[in-house]
Amino acid sequence: MATKKQIIIPIVILAAGVAAMAGFSSMKKPPEEKPEVDNTPIVAVSNISVAPMTLEVSSHGMVTPKYETQLIAQVNGEIVELSDTFVRGGFIKKNQLLARIDPNDYQAALIDAQASMATARAALEKEVAQGKVAEREWKQITDTSPTELSLRKPQLAQELARVKAAQASVLRAERNLERTEIRAPYDAMIDSRDIGLGSFVSIGSKIGHVLATATAEVRLPVADNQLEFLAKQGVNAKVKLVGVYAGKATQWSATIVRNEGVVDKKSRMGYLVAELNDPYRLKAANNDTSPLRFGSYINAKIIGNNIAQATLVPRHLVVNGEVAILDSDSKLHYVSIDIVRQQGSDVIVANGLADGDRLIISSLDYPVDGMKLALASEETQLEEKDVEAESSETQMANNKESGE
Repeated sequence: MATKKQIIIPIVILAAGVAAMAGFSSMKKPPEEKPEVDNTPIVAVSNISVAPMTLEVSSHGMVTPKYETQLIAQVNGEIVELSDTFVRGGFIKKNQLLARIDPNDYQAALIDAQASMATARAALEKEVAQGKVAEREWKQITDTSPTELSLRKPQLAQELARVKAAQASVLRAERNLERTEIRAPYDAMIDSRDIGLGSFVSIGSKIGHVLATATAEVRLPVADNQLEFLAKQGVNAKVKLVGVYAGKATQWSATIVRNEGVVDKKSRMGYLVAELNDPYRLKAANNDTSPLRFGSYINAKIIGNNIAQATLVPRHLVVNGEVAILDSDSKLHYVSIDIVRQQGSDVIVANGLADGDRLIISSLDYPVDGMKLALASEETQLEEKDVEAESSETQMANNKESGE
């Protein structure tokens, strides 16, 4: 039978354990409450601006003269005169004398031809007079009819033919004499000169090469699928030509005058031809505009169709013809758009977006139409407010401690 001591000791030990447990429990700090975490996805947006837009088609090309001529000698002889402006790069006027071939032989030939024509005319007049005499004589004879030969009509025809041949010789001599003067066919720039003073040239010899300065042309390659953005396939469209002159980017205005109407076998591109009047600005009233030199490589922007309302959207934001926008309730919403064309890394959108729409430009892991979103700017403002509140509490605590 257990004694009283054996019963009390376990009870005391148990009570001591309970008291120790209660003491330890009272020493524990209650767990801090964690603030609720907002898992709303944060996005960045770009405000859409819708405005009228003019489409442009980009191209490039080389500036060439509309007309160029290889000057060829048409008579033989020695070069006895050269113009000071007949040098490479020189500008010349229409009909300006460039060079002269020795004209002495051709002047003599002209005098000879004129003398032959005078002799032929005298012979013709003599034959006409003889024919009249023969006709009077035959009128006195009434029993027979005169023949063509008796009236000297064959002789008259022969003298007429000689006069015409003499006239042709005079014209030929005059033309050869004119050809001793090498003149400019139009206002031009000298591209090359192939003769010198004292050179002997024969028929067919090259004299020089000239480039017309009145009009410049630029052949612009354009892909077939770009023609749909140009009215009348680009004919009469305005063109902005951009190039470099004296180390500075310069712009000129031109006009598309024709479509060549064929596809190049190698490049598979069609060609539009742009023209620019007075490329060297020789007739300009002032020298503010830089000349557009032949041989220059330029970039071109052909002005195309106008769109009443359009905007640019980054191409990577378009998925299956739709883009994501943030509506007034800060929810994601997909809208269908009408893409007119691709322009570099962007697409031109004509319908589907309105002025002021907020286009979502951030990437989302699992976007769902109608999901709640938060703007990056709003999140930043909340964080700044929290930082300001913490700073205020810290300042108040410091002031309180310093007061104590």
